[in-house]
Amino acid sequence: MLFLLLSLLGVRKQLLETVSPSMKQGIAVGIGLFIAFIGLRNGQLIWADPATAVRLNPVLASPDTLVFLIGFLTGAVLHARRVVGSIMWGMAAALAATLIFKAVIPLLPTGMADSPALAGSLLATQFKLADGLVAVPPSLGPTFLRMDIAAALTGPMIPVVIMFLFMDVFDTMGTLIGVGTQAGLMRNGKLPRVERAMLSDALGTVAGAALGTSTVTSYIESAAGVEHGGRTGLTAVTVSVLFLLALFFYPVIAMVGSYPPITAPALVLVGVMMARNVTRMEWSDLTEAIPGFLVMVGIPFFYSIADGIALGLVTYPVVKSLGGKGRDVSAGMWLLAALLVVYYVAVRTTV
Repeated sequence: MLFLLLSLLGVRKQLLETVSPSMKQGIAVGIGLFIAFIGLRNGQLIWADPATAVRLNPVLASPDTLVFLIGFLTGAVLHARRVVGSIMWGMAAALAATLIFKAVIPLLPTGMADSPALAGSLLATQFKLADGLVAVPPSLGPTFLRMDIAAALTGPMIPVVIMFLFMDVFDTMGTLIGVGTQAGLMRNGKLPRVERAMLSDALGTVAGAALGTSTVTSYIESAAGVEHGGRTGLTAVTVSVLFLLALFFYPVIAMVGSYPPITAPALVLVGVMMARNVTRMEWSDLTEAIPGFLVMVGIPFFYSIADGIALGLVTYPVVKSLGGKGRDVSAGMWLLAALLVVYYVAVRTTV
């Protein structure tokens, strides 16, 4: 409800309009790098490493990596040739490779099938074939309107509520900027009719909470649809109808979703498309470029859209003022930077 109230009062719109053009481009690029990083990790091309944070997967012969590479290269080549639905075809190729590998592995000699590359792969340990094609959606009874509002308003929970509100506000702001930039909808650094998008997003958040789901919000994966021409509300309506139909095809959807290398190629391809906005940043003005760059690298390095944006918003007025361009910083920007500092010092440290 707080999220919806901020939308109705226009606070979220004002927040979006305080972000400088270079930071908006930095947000788009940062989100692109972020989802590409997630895609590379889900595709098992990179692994976590305690010494260097990440490293190349030493077992490149793993079926997980091969599935990812097949899907990614298929999607990349088709997209370069401007084939409609290239990202979808890339995922289809990854799914086909998955099913083939799953069928072939049991036929291999025992020594080969038990090798670490195969036995320890996600394909062997995590991927399960669908039990059927269709199924009745589960009941909403256990979660519908089961909110414990009284408990959420107790002292220990207040910092948690503030943290979730902060994350939702800035994650959505980053997504709207990123997708709007990708779609070419930004006009003089502003997104037309953004208040409508924010209101529908807030209503979705309230409805999702009432149904007992995880937060319903704007997701950066929307950039995949934008890249294939989605620009109007008809795209959203079509996706909504398909989501409803997906409820009845849950076994197949769950099968695909349970194996990240199938969907990972789409994330990397969309990340590539969003990264091209880096050329639109105002690199000739360091007071614009530095905050924009910090946002760009902060989003993937912090593994958080909201925290990356906050880094840029806090440093922007400081760099501008000390760089001799303090007149470009509004009072609202200083207030926002101060509130963010208070939030990180007083709230985030207690959660």
